[in-house]
Amino acid sequence: MKIKFAGRKMLVAGQWMDRERVIEVRDPQDNSLIDTVPAASVDDMHQCIEEAKEGARIAASMPVHERIAVINKAADHIEANNEKYAYTISREGSKTIREARGEVTRCIQTLRISAEEARRIHGETIPFDQRPGSENRVGYYYHVPIGIVGAITPFNDPLNLVAHKVGPAIASGNAIIVKPASATPLSALLLAEAFAEAGLPSKILSVITGYGNEIGDALVTHPAIRMISFTGGLEAGEEITRKAGLKKISMELGSNSPVIVLEDADLQEAIEASVSGAFSAAGQNCLSVQRIYIHESLITSFQEGFVERTKQYSIGDKQSELTDMGPLINEKEAIRVERLVEEAIEKGAVLLEGGIREGAFYTPTVLTNTPEDCTIAKEEIFGPVVLLYPIADLESAIEKANEVNYGLQAGIFTNDVRKAHMAIEKLDVGGIMINDSSDYRIDAMPFGGMKNSGLGREGIKFSIKEMTEPKVVCYKL
Repeated sequence: MKIKFAGRKMLVAGQWMDRERVIEVRDPQDNSLIDTVPAASVDDMHQCIEEAKEGARIAASMPVHERIAVINKAADHIEANNEKYAYTISREGSKTIREARGEVTRCIQTLRISAEEARRIHGETIPFDQRPGSENRVGYYYHVPIGIVGAITPFNDPLNLVAHKVGPAIASGNAIIVKPASATPLSALLLAEAFAEAGLPSKILSVITGYGNEIGDALVTHPAIRMISFTGGLEAGEEITRKAGLKKISMELGSNSPVIVLEDADLQEAIEASVSGAFSAAGQNCLSVQRIYIHESLITSFQEGFVERTKQYSIGDKQSELTDMGPLINEKEAIRVERLVEEAIEKGAVLLEGGIREGAFYTPTVLTNTPEDCTIAKEEIFGPVVLLYPIADLESAIEKANEVNYGLQAGIFTNDVRKAHMAIEKLDVGGIMINDSSDYRIDAMPFGGMKNSGLGREGIKFSIKEMTEPKVVCYKL
């Protein structure tokens, strides 16, 4: 599929705008120019926020049935143009065309779930007569929109992670300003196009493109922004938290996801799921399998099977239906991953497979005997590298899995329900997948982590809760 790009405009309070200064959007596969987007200024962001104040009033006054209709129409538009959306995701990012189609499908589901959840934003009656002297009072609480949501989104899921913020914000009657990743802004602008086509009133949604170090602070620190929803790295998340001031904060940050394979596991199932979990989207996934703890009785057969399956992975042209993995988002990131692997090998890690970089491409890499003081063992890799460790029993695997300062999701392969429940109880993570890899997720579930993996939970129902405030009503009769 070929789509002609000719300089995209950003959406500021319902108006499509361009600027003389632009950001080049390049394909990481060959660094070819795809398109340009405006490089917004601080003044642009301030204007956007001022317009969003009126947008918040308009959004709050929209009847629920109108919110539902608009969100569903946006989903219809994406569904009718699904190949265009998939092609755009694949061109500007790291995903293969098959992975990109999967993201488009998930985006449509995210929006449709948002429309459904809009009708479920309700409160409860309160028995005020539980307090002596209040027998003549009746009342309830209900949820009201918070106002303006500021959303900052990453490059790795450039459509669906934007939808995870926009869908719930509109469903709950808020205005929202999105600052997408400067590497992958085109997918976010296409989502804005879908809502414009769906008839969303102007000023409710803005997608403003620019460099985070130029316009990010203006969005994060402005007192009119009542919530910041951020998905990205730990360092940026900590900086935003320090600067944001008195507002709600939702943070989906990094991870270093463990998977445990016990002696009674289905070996082939564990290998297949873990290879996919480690290398999909070139490992640039916050849920990506990074550490695998294998019972010592299975370690040899698991390593052999894992390496064999890894060698079968097809690396190359993202637009090919046969390709399993494309490049990282740019050559700088591939060099960063290469250096992490080299550091681990210098400290004693053994390279079983991969470890080859060509431009932005980095081959799927498998390490064993990786010392625990290596950066790659403690921090998030965000690349196609997985570490294999033998373990004597479940208790030691849980202890090792919990040693890092992240806790997003984990996986365990076992057919012993007692051992599964021990892992559920003792692993310090926001989600645990039984007989699946750590990267499994559906868009309706609460999603988030413990420790440095973030604050709060995403997932439509749970985002809506964060994006609303309870208001109490009490009648004295």
